[in-house]
Amino acid sequence: MTEWEYQPSPDIDETMSEHLRNFPRQPYMFMYAIRSIAAILLRGWMRVYHRMRIDGRSNLPATGSYILVCNHTSHLDTLCMLCSVPLRQIHRTFPAAAADYFFSSLPRSAVSAILINALPFDRKVKGAESLTVCSELLKNEGNVLIIFPEGTRTTTGEMGRFRSGIGRLVVGTDLPVVPCYLDGGTTAWPKGKAFPRPRKLSLRIGKPKRYSHLGKSSESVIAICADLQDAVAELGRSPQ
Repeated sequence: MTEWEYQPSPDIDETMSEHLRNFPRQPYMFMYAIRSIAAILLRGWMRVYHRMRIDGRSNLPATGSYILVCNHTSHLDTLCMLCSVPLRQIHRTFPAAAADYFFSSLPRSAVSAILINALPFDRKVKGAESLTVCSELLKNEGNVLIIFPEGTRTTTGEMGRFRSGIGRLVVGTDLPVVPCYLDGGTTAWPKGKAFPRPRKLSLRIGKPKRYSHLGKSSESVIAICADLQDAVAELGRSPQ
């Protein structure tokens, strides 16, 4: 008979705040249950309150891991992107969220980790380490990473320059990168406002792009960022 040995959870001695901020997190059923219920309620709210429309869902890869990139207009952006993926993938979809903002307190950490399933991204100090975590995440079949390459929300509605992180993450790989454009986020929840307004939202999903043909160089990273920025902007110019 094999001797049984108790193995405690690796995060047993961590505080709740530390547990929520760490990544990857231990899989807890109560988190999955709360997140599933929240995802269903979120989709209903988006459909009724914001009359949200999603075009191009057929462009999402049916298998494998992939990245969704989108313009960044408001805090609604992440919620809209979560509504675009199938419900069965909700626990394997990870929006990259600024650690200094979304994990700065226990209430924010709880919402970010439990409801949104956010991946803490340190944009100020440990950017390279955060990119390594993203890369390891995408090596596992069926994971989805949501990134807003501008890095911060727009205040004017104009799309900003895509930062190098997305290019460094996918250069020389066959990872599909799906460009998306969200229209209406700036008016629905302007930066600085406490609550969203009942304005219409429209999300357009483009065809996946791959960059395995590019060698790993700074020039390739710049080219990828420019190409994805153009692809997102083009979706924004598409007729609704």
